[in-house]
Amino acid sequence: MSVPVLTFFNNKGGVGKTSLVYHLAWMLSEQGKRILAGDLDPQANLTASFVDDESLEPLWIGSSEDPNATIYQCVQPLAEVGDLKQPAIQMISSALGVIPGDLALSSFEERLSVEWPNALGSSSLFRPFRVLTAFWQVMQMGADQMQADMILVDVGPNLGAINRSALIATDYVVVPVAADMFSLQGLRNLVPTLRGWREEWRRRRENWPSPDFSLPSGGMRPIGYVVQQHGERQGRPVKAYGKWVERIPREYARIVDDEEGRSIADLPEGDANCLATVRHYRSLVPMAQEARKPIFALKPADGAIGSHAAATIKAYSDFRDLAGRIVDQVERMELERREGVDE
Repeated sequence: MSVPVLTFFNNKGGVGKTSLVYHLAWMLSEQGKRILAGDLDPQANLTASFVDDESLEPLWIGSSEDPNATIYQCVQPLAEVGDLKQPAIQMISSALGVIPGDLALSSFEERLSVEWPNALGSSSLFRPFRVLTAFWQVMQMGADQMQADMILVDVGPNLGAINRSALIATDYVVVPVAADMFSLQGLRNLVPTLRGWREEWRRRRENWPSPDFSLPSGGMRPIGYVVQQHGERQGRPVKAYGKWVERIPREYARIVDDEEGRSIADLPEGDANCLATVRHYRSLVPMAQEARKPIFALKPADGAIGSHAAATIKAYSDFRDLAGRIVDQVERMELERREGVDE
């Protein structure tokens, strides 16, 4: 069985997606899981969170000792006459590794676009499927190297060919949302997009009934949403946010109702689909960036004193609970998937 891939996706930017992946990767690794983070966003912000500039530059320009140091360097041979390369994982801790992103990844988009219709052709299908599943193949290679329990993936906020290939490599989807009109519109766009990509990938898999190598299932099953960066006043969302918060459960339910049949709550706090509501930690964010560590790991020596120290404790509790919910959901669905395969 392949290692489960969990992608964080909303085609609206600025919802705290990368920060969420970064903190959950750290938290899950501290909870005993072996985590591989894959940065499939050509902006590579997740990579910049894990790897300092001095170490990152030689990876990008190819002058490091690791020839396959980024996701682009691993898939780039497919743009010519070569094949995929094993990734050189950057180990952040003993239980946390990352396949770095690369600004050059955007140049691979055209190749993905070209091969998408070719996967429905009648001639040799090896190369179209090799290209379209390149991200999944490389991430599974990396997971095998470090014996990962789960792969967390960060993608850009768009509906292009790179994200389509990232999503067909995905078993489960977490949707970060902010309480504003633009984020809700992004949530609406996910409904036809995920269903369309899932169906189109199914047709392509059926077109190659005896593949020469393993293919991802492209399940793309949403496991819940996370409300990000909300403002609070006396324990309640401020009015500007509250107006939109109330609409999130119904909008998200449009994604999962056909599959899950869950009832629709009035607010995220009472919604079974809501994994968590994560506050904006404001001044702790630049402090954590400066220290190059997650918010919940900040110490007095990093400047986390007084109210900041209390906030780091709250952050730890928030991300611990969120990580637990995600693990429970994924493990339950993985069990269902395995039972389905056995049958």
